Amino acid sequence: MALLAIDFGGTRTRAAWFSPEAALQARAEMATPSGPADAVIARLIELAQSVIPPGERPAAVGVSAPGPQAHTGRILHAPTLPGWHDVPLAARLAGAFDAPVAMENDANLAALAEYQRGAAAGCDPALYLTISTGIGGGAILGGRLFTGWRGLAIEPGHIKFPLPDGRILSLEDLASGTALGRMARERLAAGSVPSSLRTAAVIDGKTVGTAAMAGDALATAVVQEAGQWLGLGLVCLIHLFNPQVIVLGGSVARLGELLLNPARQVIAGYLTDPAFNHPDLLRPSQLGDDVCLIGAALYAQASLG
Repeated sequence: MALLAIDFGGTRTRAAWFSPEAALQARAEMATPSGPADAVIARLIELAQSVIPPGERPAAVGVSAPGPQAHTGRILHAPTLPGWHDVPLAARLAGAFDAPVAMENDANLAALAEYQRGAAAGCDPALYLTISTGIGGGAILGGRLFTGWRGLAIEPGHIKFPLPDGRILSLEDLASGTALGRMARERLAAGSVPSSLRTAAVIDGKTVGTAAMAGDALATAVVQEAGQWLGLGLVCLIHLFNPQVIVLGGSVARLGELLLNPARQVIAGYLTDPAFNHPDLLRPSQLGDDVCLIGAALYAQASLG
């Protein structure tokens, strides 16, 4: 029997029908609706039903969900889902589709997908970081998804850094899309440097990234600073895991060398031994927007034994 995969994100929600071998057959997506959990789940179920062929029923449902305890099958809390507290999402989906549900954190499933089907294939240990609104991550150790003692690993976006002004900020406060917007607004307020951002209606990560790609000096400086902070975060992870590869996905990672060149310079400068590093250590995601869908399908497939 085939597999149903759902990628339930804070911004976009996707559903796909996969063959028993986890090959994608049909796909649909929508903007993640806001509102009470019951109404959102009803819309999610409708979307998933739209990809199931007539007369078919999934052997298992794989769900990629936000939050550090998604493996419990419940959304206990998630920054991208305000108002959601201890929602039994897996149980609701199991009832709707009359099938077992395997649910896990989105970044963990992205790591699994890139290891089995993408840029980390054949590499062990392998790390995956998604750099977008926030920063999440997953790890493959010994060929298996590593989730720690209580299933909470790994959360690279919450590596802490002390700043000269006394603040202690997380990596995602310094290198995410949200951080790009904040840092640009601070620079604009602090001086009169010319920038196309001064006429932008909204100054967020997407606006800053677009301006940097177009050559705006202030936006480029912001992206480079974020890249340096990202490099410091990666130095911590490299020293901890000694990975063969680190796959980078998410909207901010698509800035490419504007972000990664300063990160690589920091990595080369701060590793305790050059043997930790190699030219192909950082790789872009190969699976794009479908990475969590593919990971959810593979996770559902594995749950069937």
